[in-house]
Amino acid sequence: MMSNDQIRVEGGEGSSSRSSTTVLVAQSDDHHHHHQLPPPPPQLSRYESQKRRDWNTYGQYLKNQRPPVPLSQCNYNHVLEFLRYLDQFGKTKVHLHGCPFFGQPEPPGPCTCPLRQAWGSLDALIGRLRAAYEENGGLPENNPFASGAIRVYLREVRDFQAKSRGISYKKKKKKRKLQIKSSTTHVDDQATSATFDHLQSS
Repeated sequence: MMSNDQIRVEGGEGSSSRSSTTVLVAQSDDHHHHHQLPPPPPQLSRYESQKRRDWNTYGQYLKNQRPPVPLSQCNYNHVLEFLRYLDQFGKTKVHLHGCPFFGQPEPPGPCTCPLRQAWGSLDALIGRLRAAYEENGGLPENNPFASGAIRVYLREVRDFQAKSRGISYKKKKKKRKLQIKSSTTHVDDQATSATFDHLQSS
């Protein structure tokens, strides 16, 4: 009898491959007895998959600390340290004061300013970790990802990156409801995902 891991389709989008695998298992498993196999576990959405990966990676980050930090003892200071740690894997050029390109959205040449995690990427990451904390048994009133200190940090990152890069993160009021959802969330998720792949393989 095949295991669930063998019949699960991770990351695939077509339902035909999943159903054909299930039929194959059902035919080869026991055609003398008409036992029905339990349905395969529901496929996670991209958001849920990313949230699980973020949560596992953050847990691994805490384990790698010296001494290791149990999740039950995690506080907002550990979260702030984690966000600063991620900056070394950033892909966004953030011009510093004194740089001739400070405030220019399209600088004409290279500079030595550092690469950082984009504000949008960090903001989306915190949102997923905040939800994962409570889904894994954490109490809302103890949620370190919902701390005011985290909101202040993200606001400071947003404001400085806006000035540094000469762009605005202020949401424009739209007359029509819904419709446009910024594509930056998808880009930021991809960047964070690549960062976590690097962390997990190190």
